[in-house]
Amino acid sequence: MQVTQSRRDFLASLSAAGAAGALDARTSLADERPPETTTIRIRVEDAPPLVVSGVAENALCIAPTLITEDLLRGEGFTDIRYVLVKNGPPYTQAFERREIDFSTAFAPGAVRRLDAGVPITVLAGVHPGCFQLFVHEHIRTFTDLKSKQVGFNEGPGSAEHLYVSIMAAHVGLDPENDINWVMTDHVASPLELFIQSKIDAYLAFVPEFPELRDRKIGRVLVDMAMDRPWSQYYCCVLVGSTDFVRQYPVATKRAMRAILKATDLCATEPERAARQLIEGGFAQHYEVALQTLTDLPYNVWRDLDPEDSLRFYALWMHEFGELTSTPNKVIAEGTDWRFLNELKRELKA
Repeated sequence: MQVTQSRRDFLASLSAAGAAGALDARTSLADERPPETTTIRIRVEDAPPLVVSGVAENALCIAPTLITEDLLRGEGFTDIRYVLVKNGPPYTQAFERREIDFSTAFAPGAVRRLDAGVPITVLAGVHPGCFQLFVHEHIRTFTDLKSKQVGFNEGPGSAEHLYVSIMAAHVGLDPENDINWVMTDHVASPLELFIQSKIDAYLAFVPEFPELRDRKIGRVLVDMAMDRPWSQYYCCVLVGSTDFVRQYPVATKRAMRAILKATDLCATEPERAARQLIEGGFAQHYEVALQTLTDLPYNVWRDLDPEDSLRFYALWMHEFGELTSTPNKVIAEGTDWRFLNELKRELKA
């Protein structure tokens, strides 16, 4: 079931810097029309928090969309709703039913949905680096994972499955036949199995990095924030409902401006952003939120090419049969970079 909530009380707890950002947005838009709609619905993941070292925390890599309410109000939105939606089919259905307007999405997952005809439009890149591939010491190179066990948390087509599949194809392995995939079961999660040395590799999500590092469990074989080519491509992108983008172009640009300003805040003032996540009820533990924000390179949304990122993932997904459309068709029909290009000029570093 989906739950919507307005966080009007969140306004009182936002920082002076956030308010100043909203004022800047208002005063810089004298020549821009008001948004065609004042209602905006932003997806929040409806999933059990990850439990790391006994601490439960949510998927805070989407922080920019969670700390943006004051900035959205400065852009003219008055009805700001956060909609809880589960991953997988419910996420696809929420766009198909026109229940959400904006969301952060994993780039390969966005490609997969575009290929399936889901009515989304990719609008910008947010950041790379959500995942690190941890392996045990007997794995020295990626090709050593042939016939080995790799854990992931959701079914085929999930972010972890697609990312590791693309990594495998990139070094000449057959993702379907050369990797022994281990999914979550009712006994233990893949993270727990990796900690217990019962599987060989695990693609850890950003809140899980510190525990594995601190406990000196395994080592990082691929760091998507640091290692090429992965660091050159966005793992997370901003998507909008295709209907919303087409019907409300002014509102789309204004919403994107607010979200991208919030992305800058995550990069330049992670302590302030972490406090806003706590005060808004999106995070439970300040230190975990701060570690997540500092582990991710939010400062590159102006620098990397989101179209290049989608093409990279789409080419490899097409290579191992995950994509039926051509990458060029997916990009031509499923992206709109006009707003991003304008905002890059406006929001100079």
